[in-house]
Amino acid sequence: MKRLFVYLSLCAALLIFGRCGGNTEVDPRNPYGLDIIDTQQEYLASVAEDPDMELIDLEQFIPGLVLDIRYATTNNFTGKQIYTEPKAYARKPVAEALLAIQQELSIRHLGLKIYDAYRPYSGTLYFYEVYHDTTFVASPRSGSNHNRGFAIDLSIVDLSTGEELQMPTGFDSFTKEAAVDYPNLPENVLANRAILVDAMTSHGFTTYKDEWWHFNYAKDREKYKIVDIPFEELCKD
Repeated sequence: MKRLFVYLSLCAALLIFGRCGGNTEVDPRNPYGLDIIDTQQEYLASVAEDPDMELIDLEQFIPGLVLDIRYATTNNFTGKQIYTEPKAYARKPVAEALLAIQQELSIRHLGLKIYDAYRPYSGTLYFYEVYHDTTFVASPRSGSNHNRGFAIDLSIVDLSTGEELQMPTGFDSFTKEAAVDYPNLPENVLANRAILVDAMTSHGFTTYKDEWWHFNYAKDREKYKIVDIPFEELCKD
């Protein structure tokens, strides 16, 4: 149903700009002609060739992980439910790095809370239809690092209370205060952000300057292709 909505939205847009007429054929699921894995067969073949390509179910892989998958609800900037299931997947090396971070944080009675991880490319197409500012929404012309399975949106919770540590803003707050180095914040908020940034960067992740919650895994990024497979397909044995 979500893909149908994206299909219709893009077709309307392409007609307006004259790209759906004449003999020009544009696939609304891939209007920019990107190299995309969009079938389970292609995905499984890529994993057979390189086990690092596997998209790991983070909830099953990381004990004590907290999920708050906003795009599986209406509590997100689009106001619509985008994902069919509240799941978080990431490539195998990314999952292993997150497991190590979780284990280190747990010594301090802290843990990770995931807002978003792997995102099907159809989601990126829809996000751009809703919000055209590529500061906060990835351009579908190149695809998102979330589509490639090595970007994570997350925060930290206090394991003793289950409450999230106070951070500069809420998730997906498209404001200047969300910048990873925004300085005019209370001392405890600066300290909490530093705990998150230090934990992530010490295990191979890099920050994104405009979003304190967004991290990209740095190693071997170029080998991860864009994927457009729904979560329910990844759940199949």
